[in-house]
Amino acid sequence: MKDACLGREAVSFGESGEEERVEEEICLFLIRDEEDPVYILGMEGGSHEAVTAGRFGASQIANLLFAYKEKMDKNRFIQNLILDNMLVVDVYNQAKKMKIPVEQRRVVFLIESKNEGETLILETMRGLYATGMKDFVTAVDERHVILVKALENTDDYQTLNRIAHEIVDTLNMEAMVGVRVAYGTIVEELKDVSRSYKEADLALQVGEVFYAEKNILAYDELGIGRLIHQLPPSLCEMFLKEVFKQGSIESLDAETLFTIQRFFENNLNVSETSRGLFVHRNTLVYRLEKIKKLTGLDLREFDDAIVFKVALMVKKYLSANRQNTDHAQARSLCRAAKSAWAGRYAAPRCQLLHRGALRRPCFL
Repeated sequence: MKDACLGREAVSFGESGEEERVEEEICLFLIRDEEDPVYILGMEGGSHEAVTAGRFGASQIANLLFAYKEKMDKNRFIQNLILDNMLVVDVYNQAKKMKIPVEQRRVVFLIESKNEGETLILETMRGLYATGMKDFVTAVDERHVILVKALENTDDYQTLNRIAHEIVDTLNMEAMVGVRVAYGTIVEELKDVSRSYKEADLALQVGEVFYAEKNILAYDELGIGRLIHQLPPSLCEMFLKEVFKQGSIESLDAETLFTIQRFFENNLNVSETSRGLFVHRNTLVYRLEKIKKLTGLDLREFDDAIVFKVALMVKKYLSANRQNTDHAQARSLCRAAKSAWAGRYAAPRCQLLHRGALRRPCFL
């Protein structure tokens, strides 16, 4: 009964346009979000203490609304900045309004969950890095979280590698989540943050193809894989046809490819490779001769070894590219089928919207 009376008083107060109302049994206070009235705070009793407590409470709630809105505005700003959806002049103007330093060394870390459906990464990263005003954490999608990290003048790429290891270890220990972390190059100004993000994103893509065993990927350490990843598939296919005889690279079995990998890792040293593989030196020489006969390339020769190494990476890139294309086509077909099904069988919807300026009253 008392709640019903309070509700009627709140409705009457909201329609009156008053900022506060003090009566013998109740005092009411209007809470605004900028100019818009959004909440009513009700306090039982009309004593001086109740009025003071009510004014203080209304002020605190208004401050919380402002802080939350400011946080959301910064989150949207960082997302638009990263996705390069802003003009340079807008970047400077909004950064000044939000008191975000423009000339500050920064780098973007892109954290990717190894499994879909992981929700603890964003909360854990915000708890670690988004507690102050310098670093920003936001989500791209369900599997990817971005950290825009402010750096000191003394921080270098060894520092970035250490931070990346800390992120991997912390998420593994605290959130029990396996992740891969990529980071771009250091930028000096806020407007260049999108470039660092694009570099980190490319590092993840290249790493997925060529360095699947690595949890940490640095853009400036991608090597020749970064170059190959940006080549058109038609050019890659042409390269493979020119280098190898018809079907020669497909004829290499898993044992032969493993031998080649160990041979490259040992800098084309026959003795070291044979010891690592626990085979006789002559056995390894026989395998290398077999490869030469199949492909026409002598891996003991530096130039031939480079061509073969690049060719293997190109083949891996083409395989990954075809797989991604197949997955994309499958997802597109699934979406089309779902859309057709929904369009045929979905019932019409209706929605009733409350047009009042006030939300539901809040009583303490």
